[in-house]
Amino acid sequence: MRAVEVAFGDRRGGREPAGREGSGMWDVNALSAAVLRTLKAYRLSEADARDVCQDAWLELLRAPGALRDEAKLGAWLTTTARRRALRMITRNRRETPRPLPDEETTPEAEVVRAERDRALWAAVDRLPESHRRMMRLLAYRPELSYAQLAGELGISPASVGRLRRRCLDRLRRTLEKGGWA
Repeated sequence: MRAVEVAFGDRRGGREPAGREGSGMWDVNALSAAVLRTLKAYRLSEADARDVCQDAWLELLRAPGALRDEAKLGAWLTTTARRRALRMITRNRRETPRPLPDEETTPEAEVVRAERDRALWAAVDRLPESHRRMMRLLAYRPELSYAQLAGELGISPASVGRLRRRCLDRLRRTLEKGGWA
């Protein structure tokens, strides 16, 4: 492993460079490896952990006065890296990744989808009340079990499957008549 010499401050002012006592040398690889081991607890990706480690080193280089006791370089780097990792995690939680656009998300495809959705819900509105309720529950609360659906609809759990089948068949026939087969 290589040691890197980095000089800080004004030596004429009596200040020694941070790092090993009086040598101005750091074993960057060993210190970085220790910081990266600590960052594993934060479950960052390998690339993010390396970025955080590098940012900690850059912060030290930008503000050499931040390290007051050269014997505590490893602790300083680790603490700085932990803080940066927490900031990164917090920032990533706030960012909600947008899905990549589909090849089908052309303006024409959006218009067709919107028309199809309008036709679907117009067909649902033409169904009998019990069928409309079933379709809305299936669409907006798909997590409901048959027993829960039965409770919402006021029917026996054994009837849910048959009612669902009748609703979907009737909806399909209605949409086929409207040209949406």
